[in-house]
Amino acid sequence: MISSNLKIGPYELDSPFVLAPMAGVTDKPFRRLCRHFGAGMTTSEMTTADTSLWQTPKSRHRLDLDLDAEPVTVQIAGSEPDQLALAARACVDRGAQIIDINMGCPAKKVCRKLAGSALMKDEALVARILDAVVTAVDVPVTLKMRTGWDPEHRNGLQIARIAEDCGIQSLAVHGRTRACRYQGEAEYETIARIKQTVSIPVIANGDLTTPEKSLEVLRLTNADGLMIGRGAQGRPWIFRELLFYRENGAQKVPLDKNELRAIMLGHLDDLHRFYGEKRGVRVARKHLTWYCDKLANADEFRYRAVRVNSASEQLRLTKEYFDRDDGGLSLAA
Repeated sequence: MISSNLKIGPYELDSPFVLAPMAGVTDKPFRRLCRHFGAGMTTSEMTTADTSLWQTPKSRHRLDLDLDAEPVTVQIAGSEPDQLALAARACVDRGAQIIDINMGCPAKKVCRKLAGSALMKDEALVARILDAVVTAVDVPVTLKMRTGWDPEHRNGLQIARIAEDCGIQSLAVHGRTRACRYQGEAEYETIARIKQTVSIPVIANGDLTTPEKSLEVLRLTNADGLMIGRGAQGRPWIFRELLFYRENGAQKVPLDKNELRAIMLGHLDDLHRFYGEKRGVRVARKHLTWYCDKLANADEFRYRAVRVNSASEQLRLTKEYFDRDDGGLSLAA
C-alpha cells in the first residue's frame, strides 16, 4: 500500500493527492469542492507578486483564502527577489501558512515577464529568489517547477538541488519542459531522478487524468504525492476515486445522477454567490463545459447553459437536464 504520509514543514496532509494551482480555475469554490472530495491540499490561483495590483477585483478574489482548510497555501509569481519576498510576507499576514513559488507556468504572458517556468533558464536568479522568499517568512516555502527549459536543457535536477539548498520544503514537478507547454505526453523519468536526488518531498504532476494512470506514475517516480490539475476539471471527485483506488486496487463505482446533480447545482450556486451573478455566471460556463464532457446526452444542455446570462437560468437548465430520463448519466472515464 502506498503511504498516505506527505508532510510539508509541520503540516502532515490527510492525503498525498493535492490540487494543482490553476489560474482561472482553482478559485475558492473549486478548492472547497476538491477538499470535500479528499484533496490533501489546495493552493490559491497564481497571484502576482506586485502587491500594487492586489486591489483589482481579480486579485481580491484570488486572495480570498479558505482559512478553515489548513494548510492555507498561496502561490505567488514574479521575477524580482525583493518583490516576491514582500509579497510572501503580505500573504502570510493575510493568513497563508505555506507560500508556493510559481516556476511552472508556461503561459507566454507570464514567461514574457521572465516569470513562471521562464525563470528556470537563469539558475542564479532562481537561487536569489528562493533564498529571498525563504528568508522573508517563517512558514514553509514550496516550489512548483517543470523538468527544464526545453527538451535539450532539462535542468530540473539542478533547480531541485538549488531549491533544497535554499530551504524549500517540497517540490511539485510537472513532467514537461517550458518549451513543451502542454503538448505531447508528460515524461516522468526526470521526476524520478529528482526524487532520487533530493531529500525533500517531491510531488509528481502532469497528465494525471485517471486513478489507474495516477497510481502508476506514483509507483514509477516513487514520488511522495501527486498533484492533479486538468484531471480535476469537471471531475473534482477524482480525489475520492484516487483514495478508493489506492486502498482497493479498483475503480470506485461511478457517481449516480442524484449525487452529480447535487454537486453541479451546489458548485453553480457557490460560484454565483462568490463572484456575484454577472461574473459568477460567466465563470460557471467553463465548469459546465468540463462537467458536460463527462456526461452523456449533454450537448444541447451545454449549448444552452453556457449562453444564458442569469444565475436562475443556469440553475433551471441544470435541473431540467437532470430531470430527463437520459440526463445526468456518467460517461466511462
